[in-house]
Amino acid sequence: MISFENDYSAGAHPKLLERLSETNLEPLPGYETDRYCESAARKIREACGCPEADVYFLTGGTQTNAVVISSVLRSYEGVLAAETGHVNTHEAGAIEYTGHKVLTLPERQGKLDAGELRAYMEKFHGDENREHEVFPGMVYLSWPTEYGTLYSRRELSDIAAVCREYELPLYLDGARLGYGLMSGEADMTLSDIAGLCDVFYIGGTKVGALCGEAVVFPRGNAPRHFMTMVKQRGAMLAKGRLLGVQFDALFTDRLYFDISRHAIEMAVRLRQLLHEKGIPFYLESPTNQQFVILEDGMYRRLQERAAVSFWEKYDKTHTVVRFATSWSTTEADLEELEKVLDEIQDKDQH
Repeated sequence: MISFENDYSAGAHPKLLERLSETNLEPLPGYETDRYCESAARKIREACGCPEADVYFLTGGTQTNAVVISSVLRSYEGVLAAETGHVNTHEAGAIEYTGHKVLTLPERQGKLDAGELRAYMEKFHGDENREHEVFPGMVYLSWPTEYGTLYSRRELSDIAAVCREYELPLYLDGARLGYGLMSGEADMTLSDIAGLCDVFYIGGTKVGALCGEAVVFPRGNAPRHFMTMVKQRGAMLAKGRLLGVQFDALFTDRLYFDISRHAIEMAVRLRQLLHEKGIPFYLESPTNQQFVILEDGMYRRLQERAAVSFWEKYDKTHTVVRFATSWSTTEADLEELEKVLDEIQDKDQH
C-alpha cells in the first residue's frame, strides 16, 4: 500500500543509518557529551547564524514542547497558542499535564494574528481581576502550521514585536521546519527565525531522522539547569549519541535542506495531480501537507489502497483528508496514486 499518511512513516534517511552503523561500536560518553553531539550543535549554530546558541537534543516533538514550555513558564503562567495549534489539539493534554494551561486565540488558516495577540494582552492587563487568572507567559506557534501554512517574515516580525512589548518569550515549533524553509513561498531563512524567536526547535523526526529534535536557544538564553528539566520530563537519552550522530549527518553538506526540498517538489506534483483529478481543496498549502475534501464513499475506497490521514469532518457526507509528502516520497508513489485515483473515479462514473 502506498502511504501519504504522514511524514514520519518511513524510518530514516539512508545516510543517517549509514552513520549510525559506522559509529555503532565506538565507545562514547552519554547524555549528549559525545563528540557527535558537539559537532552537530556546532553545525546547527553555524546554520542558524547564532554562534552563542544553546543547542539540546530531545527525543521527540511532544516531549520537546512539554519541556520547553514548562521550563520557560512560571507556575502561574500559561502559553498562548492558536486554537488549531499542535499543543492545543494533538498533544493529549501534555502541556496541561505539566501544570500549565494552553490559552487559545483565533486562527487564520492555522496562524496567529499579531493584532489579536495585542488585543488579548491589552484586555488581560486592563482586567482588574487578573490576579485571579492564568497569566499569559509565552507565545507558541508552529512553522509550518498544522495546516501547512507559513508565516511571512513580516507576520512573524509583527508577532515578535508584540512579544517584546509584553516580555513574552516567543517559541516556534519546527517539527516540519525543513519543509517550511524549502517552500517556494517562504521568505525566511533559518537565521531569520533565530533572530526573531527566543527558542525554537529543528524537527528531525519528520525530516529524515529515526527520532529526535534539536532545541535552539539562539542567544544562549536557555533556562538554568535546562538539561535537568529535560531529564525530569523523560526526554533525555543516556545514549545521546543516537541523536547527535543523526543531526550531525543532517547538517553535513546541507542534507537537511536537500531532502526537505525533495519533499516540497513531490508536494507540488501531488497538488497538481489532485487538481487534475478535480478533487476540491479544503486549503492549498505551500508546504508538504495538502488538505482536500473527499466524499465519504470515495474516502473509504481510497483507504483500501492508500494510507492518508483523517483531518476533520467537512459535513455529513464529506471529510477533510490530509495527504503528506516527505523526504522519502518517490515518483513511483505519485504514479501509483494517480492510478488508484483513476480507477476509483472510473468505478464511480459507472
